[in-house]
Amino acid sequence: MSSLRHIRFQSPAPGPRGNHPGVFGLTNLLAREGRLSSGEWAIWRSSNDWYDAHFPNPTTVDPTVYDPELNPGAAAWFRPTATEALARVAPYLRILRDHGVPCVRLESAAPGRVVYTDAYQVVVVPPQGRT
Repeated sequence: MSSLRHIRFQSPAPGPRGNHPGVFGLTNLLAREGRLSSGEWAIWRSSNDWYDAHFPNPTTVDPTVYDPELNPGAAAWFRPTATEALARVAPYLRILRDHGVPCVRLESAAPGRVVYTDAYQVVVVPPQGRT
C-alpha cells in the first residue's frame, strides 16, 4: 500500500442529497446563484475552462460513476501526483473563503472503493457510513 494520500476539498456539512459537495460544486453553486463579482466570475470561468480542457470528466467515460444506487456517496479525490491540478484549486478556495463558504481538505491513502481512475483523480464510494 502506498503512503501517498489522495486529497479532497469538500463542504464539512452534507448537502441536500446527503453527500458533501466538493470544491467545484460549491463554487459552481455560487456562480449559478449569481453571487460572484465580475472578477471572481472571470477567475472561476477561466479555472473551469482549464479543468474542462485538461481534467477528464468521469461521467463521459462511465455515465453511472455517480449513480446513487450503484455507487452511493461516490466522490472524486485528487490523486497525490496531480500536482498541477491540485495547485489550481487555490482560486476556488479563495472565492469560497471570501463568501464565507466552509471547505475542508481531507487526505486519505484509501478513501474508499475505487469506481473510476485516471491520471488526476479517483472516484470512490466511501466506506459504509462515511460520506
